[in-house]
Amino acid sequence: MKILQVMAGNTHGGAETAFVDMCLAMHEAGIAQEVATRPNDVRVPPLLEAGLTVHTLPFGGGIDVYTPYRLAGIAKKFQPDIAQTWLSRGAAKMPQWKPSMGTPRYLNVARLGGYYKKKYFTTMDYFTTITPDLKRHVEESFDVQEAQVRHINNFAETEEAPVSLQRLDMGTPDDATVILGLGRLHPSKAFDTMIKVMSQLPAHIHLWIAGEGPQRGELEALIEQLDLSSRVKLLGWRSDRAALFQAADICFFCSRYEPFGTVFVQSWAQETPLIVTKADGPRQFVQHDDDGLLVDIDDETGWIDAVMRMDEDKKLRKRLVKNGLKRYKAEFTKERCVNAYLEYYAEIRARENLV
Repeated sequence: MKILQVMAGNTHGGAETAFVDMCLAMHEAGIAQEVATRPNDVRVPPLLEAGLTVHTLPFGGGIDVYTPYRLAGIAKKFQPDIAQTWLSRGAAKMPQWKPSMGTPRYLNVARLGGYYKKKYFTTMDYFTTITPDLKRHVEESFDVQEAQVRHINNFAETEEAPVSLQRLDMGTPDDATVILGLGRLHPSKAFDTMIKVMSQLPAHIHLWIAGEGPQRGELEALIEQLDLSSRVKLLGWRSDRAALFQAADICFFCSRYEPFGTVFVQSWAQETPLIVTKADGPRQFVQHDDDGLLVDIDDETGWIDAVMRMDEDKKLRKRLVKNGLKRYKAEFTKERCVNAYLEYYAEIRARENLV
């Protein structure tokens, strides 16, 4: 099996992180791959360090005809069995196979992590989605057969932390209760809500937010306005996820809009108690009071109650961690995800009489 992985993507983001994780997981499984992506100082280095061939392309707007031309050339030389695209821009730029390309037939498979419009995916043959509701969306909105769409969960790494984080190095007391959030600094992630919540929580509770994005200046101003600089830390983009989880007491995920949200799976994998909003992704998976606590979107009172309950109830934290780890091992491991993709690829190629 040979796979061409195609991602345009932003500088930072959850889908972008999942893309790198999947490329590396497939590489570890011995799958031959080449990667086409934008030049990026976060994504490209770990792929190159792993020994993958990486093609950097502009993935520009509608007038960018160079990217599709180069993708066709890469496909002709590499001869993939599958061209796996990520996000709408990657799908829109990937040419559909045709006999005149002079290469064995490959299948275009789009991975959807959001409720995208059909117009970006007209060259796709098959689809994978990261939630059951996204599968429904593709079947209904794209007018494709059920056999053309497969729901496959994201996975989360159970990384080791080679170097432990020292709270004092982060400006946080050792005896504080630390709640951790990870994600792009964007209004959809609702970090502004959590900062407002922090102004109403006891002084021993501290907030770490790991991520980067366009809302940084606004969040910094809010932290200053609420006089929370000593208790709320914007950590920037981090590559030490495991160390952050292991140094925290609680993981929060407060998105207003979230088709999936890999952070809740990472929390289960790292055995960190979890609180999430009822955004589209988390509410399809997290079971309230069993493997996490669910809070209404932008419900500041609900967040205060959930954080205080978690802070005061050690038995609750232990139960959520135990059940979350069980869910992770049953549904979200790297091995399960990689095998699910490879099985689907084999199935659709057999369906097209390509094996």
